[in-house]
Amino acid sequence: QVQLVESGGGLVQPGGSLRLSCAVSGLTLDDYDIGWFRQAPGKEREGVSCISSTDGSTYYLNSVKGRFTISRDNAKNTVYLQMNSLKPEDTAVYYCAAGSLALLHPLPYDYWGQGTQVTVSS
Repeated sequence: QVQLVESGGGLVQPGGSLRLSCAVSGLTLDDYDIGWFRQAPGKEREGVSCISSTDGSTYYLNSVKGRFTISRDNAKNTVYLQMNSLKPEDTAVYYCAAGSLALLHPLPYDYWGQGTQVTVSS
C-alpha cells in the first residue's frame, strides 16, 4: 500500500521558515518524480515545486523561487520542502505527490498525501 505522509506544517510569522517532509512508503522513491502542491481556501490547487527522479532537476512556482528549496533523500524515502522568508500568501494546505513526470501540474501524479497546514501570520 502506497502512503505519502506530510509533516512539518504549522503557524509561523512572516519572514519565518518551515521545513516540510514527505515520508513515502510502499514504493521506491528513486522511480518517481515528486511534487509539492498547495491549496488555499477558495483557490485551486497549484504546483509549488517538483523534483525529477531521473537527474534531480528541480522546478519552482515563480512566486517561491529563491525562497523554497526541494530536495530528496532516496535512502530515507523522504522528500523535503525548505520554505524560507514565508509570506502570508503562502498560507495553504501543502501536499506531496508521486508520479511519472516532474511537472507543476497535478495530472501526472498518481499518489497523494493528506496534506499539512501551513499558516503564515503575525
